[in-house]
Amino acid sequence: MTIFDKPSLSISEHLDQWQARGLSVPDRSRAERYLSVISYYRLSSYTLPFQNGNPDHKFKSGIDFENVLRLYVFDRRLRLLILDAIERIEVALRTRMTNVLATHHGPHAYLDPGIFDTRYEHGWLLEQVRRKCDNSQAETFIKHYRDKYTEPDLPPIWMVMEILTFKEVSVLFSFLRTKEDKQAIARFWDLPDTVLHSWFRALSDLRNVCAHQSRTWNREFGSRPIVPRKPPARWPDLALPLADPKINSTRRLYYLLVVVETLLRKINPGSSWHTRLYGLLEEFPEVSRAHMGMPNEWTEDPFWQFA
Repeated sequence: MTIFDKPSLSISEHLDQWQARGLSVPDRSRAERYLSVISYYRLSSYTLPFQNGNPDHKFKSGIDFENVLRLYVFDRRLRLLILDAIERIEVALRTRMTNVLATHHGPHAYLDPGIFDTRYEHGWLLEQVRRKCDNSQAETFIKHYRDKYTEPDLPPIWMVMEILTFKEVSVLFSFLRTKEDKQAIARFWDLPDTVLHSWFRALSDLRNVCAHQSRTWNREFGSRPIVPRKPPARWPDLALPLADPKINSTRRLYYLLVVVETLLRKINPGSSWHTRLYGLLEEFPEVSRAHMGMPNEWTEDPFWQFA
C-alpha cells in the first residue's frame, strides 16, 4: 500500500501542471473561470483521451484546453439527451405497472405478497413506501390520502408508483410472480418480459450515471441488456466492427442507445429523439464513436432511419 501524499493545488497551479505536461492554454482567464465551476478533478477525466498515457500524463501534440472543454460539453449534453428519453420510458413503465396491477389485483395490489416471487423482500417494499409516506416532505397527494382515509394506511398503487424510484419500480417488475402480469406489462413493447427486465435494470443504472453527472460517453457499463433472441422488426447490426478492435462494444453506450430508441418508438412512434442524437454527434465529429461502442458507419444502419 502507498501513502497518499499529493499536495492540494490551486486552480492556477493545476493549469501550470497541465501546461507543463504539454497542454496549450491560449486563454488563461477563461480556463481559470471554467475550473472554478467545474473543478479540476472532474475535468481531468476528460483529458485522458488527449494524453499519451501513464505515468507522466503527457498531452499529445497540438491539444489545447478547448479540446478538453468541448469533450466535457459533449458529454454533458449527451447525458441530458439520455435523461430526457429515460424520463419518458420511466413514466411509461410506471403507467403500465399501475394499469395492469390495479386491473388484475385491485387498488392496493402491492400490499399482497402473493403477487410477488417468494425471493422478493415484500417487507422491504412496504417499509420503503411507509418511509416515503411518513416523510415530512411527502408529496401533496400522499398527505391528502392520509388525511382523508384511515384504511388502508398506505395509499393505492397509482400513488405508490409515483414515489418509488425507477430502480425500485424496475425491480418490482422483475419480481412479479405470474407470467400473466409480466406479459401484460411487456406486451406494450412487444418484447419478452425477461428482455425488458434486463433493459429496465440497465437503463436505471444509466439514468443514475447521468443524473449524478458522471462521465458517460466512453464508460464501460456493468449492466448489459440482453440481446433479444428474436429481435424486433427494426434492429441494428450489432456485429459491425469498430475503429478500435480492442474495445468491447457490448460494455459501451451504443447498445444502451439502441435500447432507448427501441422503447421510445413504442411510446411515441413519431419521436425525434434519434435525430437529436444524430445532430449532437454531428456537432462534435471529433468525439470517438468507437469508445461509445458505436460503428463509424452507424448512420447507414436502417435501424435509425435518418431522412
